[in-house]
Amino acid sequence: MLISRLGELAGGLGLFLLGMHLMTSGLRSAAGPTLKNILNAATESRLRGLASGTLITALVQSSSAVTVATIGFVNAGLLSLGQSIAVIYGCNVGTTMTGWLVAMIGFKIKIGALALPMIAVGMIGKMLGGDRRMGNLGFALAGFGLFFLGLGYLKDGFAGLESSLPLDQLGDGLPALALFVAAGFLLTFLLQSSSAAMAITLSLAASGSITLLAAGALVIGANLGTTSTAVLAALAATSNAKRIAAAHVLFNLVTGAVGLIALILIGLFWQADGSSADYVTALALFHTLFNLAGVALMWPLTDRMENALRKRFKDRSAQQGQATYLDKTILSTPPLAVEAMRMELINLAGESLTLAAAALSSEAKADEERQRQSTRIFSLSHEIARFNRKLARENLSEEISEVLPSALRVNRYYAEVARLSMGLDRPHAIIDSTRDESLRRQLLQFEADVSNLLELCNVSLDRDTNGFEARAAMQKLEKDYQHIKAAILEATIDNRIKAREYSALLDTTSHIHRLAQQAEKGSRHWALLLPVQHRDDLIPAHERLDH
Repeated sequence: MLISRLGELAGGLGLFLLGMHLMTSGLRSAAGPTLKNILNAATESRLRGLASGTLITALVQSSSAVTVATIGFVNAGLLSLGQSIAVIYGCNVGTTMTGWLVAMIGFKIKIGALALPMIAVGMIGKMLGGDRRMGNLGFALAGFGLFFLGLGYLKDGFAGLESSLPLDQLGDGLPALALFVAAGFLLTFLLQSSSAAMAITLSLAASGSITLLAAGALVIGANLGTTSTAVLAALAATSNAKRIAAAHVLFNLVTGAVGLIALILIGLFWQADGSSADYVTALALFHTLFNLAGVALMWPLTDRMENALRKRFKDRSAQQGQATYLDKTILSTPPLAVEAMRMELINLAGESLTLAAAALSSEAKADEERQRQSTRIFSLSHEIARFNRKLARENLSEEISEVLPSALRVNRYYAEVARLSMGLDRPHAIIDSTRDESLRRQLLQFEADVSNLLELCNVSLDRDTNGFEARAAMQKLEKDYQHIKAAILEATIDNRIKAREYSALLDTTSHIHRLAQQAEKGSRHWALLLPVQHRDDLIPAHERLDH
């Protein structure tokens, strides 16, 4: 009998977790850029950050997903530390919606009558809608159905379990409450879902298997357990992401302490006289109130906490060859991942073009310094390419799928600029030592024109970046290059320069010409990385047809 009951509980928990996953994935995909826009509102003020975090978490029913997305926004440089801390506060408030959902619907309505039709309607929507918004909403609706179906199995599985598992005999003393807090934390850590831990807690309370105070301690533990996701996500992330994870831990420790103190005070003055159904609503209310109390307590201390956290953790970007913005935590949010990749490509372009300008300069960098810079560039280029391939395996919209090949092209072009720059051997000295004065002036002008072109090829997130100026400059350079090749050949025939000088000049100008071509191609394809609604004004008609 006990084995059968445990099997029912395990199956119910599996259905619940599957439902949560489908529901979160479906809602997040259906919302698409809307989630990004809502979270972008956090940049307006700290209060808006709190509201954004609360709203998104209530919408997608996963504080872990929003916390990880927030870390991703910080990795991508789109949110400051102070703004993200406010979003984290909102995540903790928004996650209390799950408790209310379970309390007001899951334990008030006949589960089977609600869950199975939701699954049926949801899957019909998914089949008809495919990967469009209708299909994603259908997926989410089916997830809701599985969510409630799993909850029903949990509720039935715990009913009568108190005789086999007398948890209520542990009492309501401080040692027992500490044990239940630890159990709630461990449960959330293992399941990586505070919602599942909350559902188990409410089911235990509804069945009378544990006391109300013990259930409250489990809720506090589950609330603390949500920090494990943020900590795991930030382990290999940027310094700011680690600071957010630390802020999340500090906030949840404070709210946990507030909740535990409130629980002890309730234990001193409260006597059990309500029904188990009342317990479920009381626990949802308790979860909401101690999180709101935590926000009220931490709000005036946020500036101090932010300043203290800024002094902690080593900046990952200081390490050679590592990306500043790319992180696996943002792969599940493709619009954000593309934004981060754009910013990383800006870094790559800047480094490559700086190396190229130095190679052309009469004051070239020392070989060791150039080697270190090129190693950093190539390592960053490989990291961008790996991130691009990982992103390609996600569930992508058509627009983002079109962006990825262009991102790889831009990445390759600027990496090639760095490679060609390292292959240039004192080009300015070779050109400046040319004996023929007329040819020397042409070559120095060509070199200067290429240097100007490199400045035009720098890219940014500015939507007006289009590469038109760089393309016009490149077209002029192509003509000049042909004239210079003819001039070098003519000077050789007229014996104004020696054959050895002819070979060196031709190799050098050819090398510089290839470098200019790669830089201009990177600038030209950059416009294809912009959101589709901004491309038409930036890309000529014949270029759009080619792509």
